[in-house]
Amino acid sequence: MARTKKQRKYDVSAHQLVPKHSKLNQKDTKALFERYNITLKDLPKILANDPALIGLDVKEGDVIAIGRDSPTGGKITYYRGVING
Repeated sequence: MARTKKQRKYDVSAHQLVPKHSKLNQKDTKALFERYNITLKDLPKILANDPALIGLDVKEGDVIAIGRDSPTGGKITYYRGVING
């Protein structure tokens, strides 16, 4: 089970180099899959116990959106499927 914010010593999401992670709801996940004609198996994976996911209440099968700022491409969103590991 993922740790809560109180159980960790340092909040990694507060670091300037860690991009914003957010959990997609079912409606947005379905729209993502339909838009790109993919399934959860097609997405790159992220572990449920990844330090960046602490406090998001994720479980296996959830989809995480990662927003990154690119100097050449502007704001880019990447998606990851949550797995246990």
